[in-house]
Amino acid sequence: MAKFLGLGNALVDILVQLPNDAKLFELNLPKGSMQLVDAERMQSILAQTEGLPRTLAAGGSAANTIHGLANLGMSTAFIGKVGDDSFGQAFANDMIQNGITPIMLKGNAESGRALAFITPDSERTFAVYLGAAIEMTPNDLDPSLFNGYTHFHIEGYLVQNHGLVRKAVELAKQSGCSISLDLASYNVVDENRDFLREVVKNYVDIVFANEEEAKAFTGKTPVEALHELGKLADIAVVKLGADGSLIKQGETTFEVGVIEVSSIDTTGAGDLYAAGFLYGLSKGLSLLKCGEIGAILSGHVIEVLGPKMDGIRWSKVKDLVLEVEKN
Repeated sequence: MAKFLGLGNALVDILVQLPNDAKLFELNLPKGSMQLVDAERMQSILAQTEGLPRTLAAGGSAANTIHGLANLGMSTAFIGKVGDDSFGQAFANDMIQNGITPIMLKGNAESGRALAFITPDSERTFAVYLGAAIEMTPNDLDPSLFNGYTHFHIEGYLVQNHGLVRKAVELAKQSGCSISLDLASYNVVDENRDFLREVVKNYVDIVFANEEEAKAFTGKTPVEALHELGKLADIAVVKLGADGSLIKQGETTFEVGVIEVSSIDTTGAGDLYAAGFLYGLSKGLSLLKCGEIGAILSGHVIEVLGPKMDGIRWSKVKDLVLEVEKN
């Protein structure tokens, strides 16, 4: 039976709904931007938004993918580092509630969090404090953490810590896991291109990239980038947003479309696509069907605010996934 282990930045998503743009100006947060902030600034922003409706959920790229796999009924676990505080507890509780085994390492700093302000036009503006999440070191990982898992999924946002990424993929490979990597934002890829190329070539079985990340990695158009990534990893996937996705294995290439949806917020779309794709692979489905399941998950998550879907929507998603599996 397939068992999935994820590794990534453990960030608590705090979604705050604003009645208008005034608070963003007051907080000096450019609308639609993502600003990295320190602990003091994060506390100040939280204090200034006290009383506004907010929801908490476990977030971060790899955590979102693992969350998707768990909701499809897969056996899952996640490794991340949090602080000894209520946010770290909230992260672990959210994982447990979704059937994920949390392997929470304790850091010195406060737990990382991503504060997302949602304005009435559905635009999201982020203030992100990485906190304890970036305190993870190679010494935190040992072979026992990987025992019993068949697949290891890692997010590219960890790539600034080369030692951590290298040790993680080495241990995963030694334990017999297949390995998938979802590349981080294009600027992170740009700054770590040589290291990423080495990791993908030597360790990664499945690489996911969006159009911008694929271009940062190869300097080429999506189709050309797909072929280059396909030479390094066994399976390469380039996600094209509203234009679907491209998949390559060996000499075979597939094009997958999108499902018809009303997009509200694209956060988590790529992470949930990866969840659907990996689920399909674990079931021994064709790459085309893996891509179709990825499209179902990514399509439905962009109809909600944030990277999480409720039980009713998941029930609908699972019915659609079952149809793909059967046909």
